[in-house]
Amino acid sequence: MARPPGQPPPEYKVYRSRRSPFSGLRPGKDLDSLRRRLGRRRDKTPRKGGGITPGRVFKWVAIAAVTWLLLSLVLFMISAQIEGGVSDEAEEALSGGGNLFFGSTILVLGSDQRTGASIDKSQSGPARADTIMLIHASFGRIRKLSIPRDVEVQIPGHGPGKINAAYALGGPSLQIQTVESFLGKDLKINHLIEVDFEDFPELIDALGGITVDSKSRVCSPPFDNFWKGLRLKKGENDLTGRQALGFARVRKNDCAPGEDDRDRAERQQEVLSGMRRKALSPGTFFRLPIVSWRAPKTLKTDMRGPSLMALFADLATGGTGDTEVLEAGPGVGSNLFVSDAAKADAVRKLTGEG
Repeated sequence: MARPPGQPPPEYKVYRSRRSPFSGLRPGKDLDSLRRRLGRRRDKTPRKGGGITPGRVFKWVAIAAVTWLLLSLVLFMISAQIEGGVSDEAEEALSGGGNLFFGSTILVLGSDQRTGASIDKSQSGPARADTIMLIHASFGRIRKLSIPRDVEVQIPGHGPGKINAAYALGGPSLQIQTVESFLGKDLKINHLIEVDFEDFPELIDALGGITVDSKSRVCSPPFDNFWKGLRLKKGENDLTGRQALGFARVRKNDCAPGEDDRDRAERQQEVLSGMRRKALSPGTFFRLPIVSWRAPKTLKTDMRGPSLMALFADLATGGTGDTEVLEAGPGVGSNLFVSDAAKADAVRKLTGEG
């Protein structure tokens, strides 16, 4: 149709068709290649998460282990802080100085107070020191010295007597003074730990019991609350908390009549070694929170949470520790005598000077 003269040409909109995905392809080879690519894309499905991998399992196990350890640490600190300390007199008797990094001397006392699962509550009279042990702790090293309770000493202000009688005459403060004056050589006791025999078996039970190596058969007649006595074979014995306390307190062994208080001191150290071995066993990891809560409850000490935790760490990591029982010989009556040379040698070994 002809456009009238003088009329401008009409405006047109230009529409372009979409390029075909198959344009420019050669028949055959290129088309087959495209189909294969499109097929592979359809086969791919989106991932719905990373899945379980060894790395992720290790990560969550590590987080759980650290959380378990932190819980145990918190429970230990709380338990240590709420437990009662030692008397003011005992604190005043302690010597200043010393630390658990460079070296500190701790007096450990276990008295025969009439409480606890294996203590005869029918008995009366003042308590005496049933266990007297010195521990010298420094970073990564532990040394122990047991003093037999029948050793004859000069008790300050009271004259001669057995060393364990100092506790009955003046409590832990007089016991500290007596041990220091007896051993001499400028020995200074920096800290005090009193073991509570009532809670001690519960700590061992929290560990799941301990194994001790008895150097002889134990055939003890009745004592304390062991009305039938105590019978243990020579060698390894698995003990509950109550049995372990009885093993440490046996006074008379009919199967080894030649034993005296020095053998008793060795049994007490074997109980401590058994506790250390059990504490470091893998199974104790699962019991760690209850063990951490119970441990401070067995003690009365001037040491607070952080320092007490440092001592337990030293006991756990410082090896089995050099264990010594003060060398003593027969004295007057049932008393034991210790020479000045034996005392000096024992102190040198305890402090690491010899």
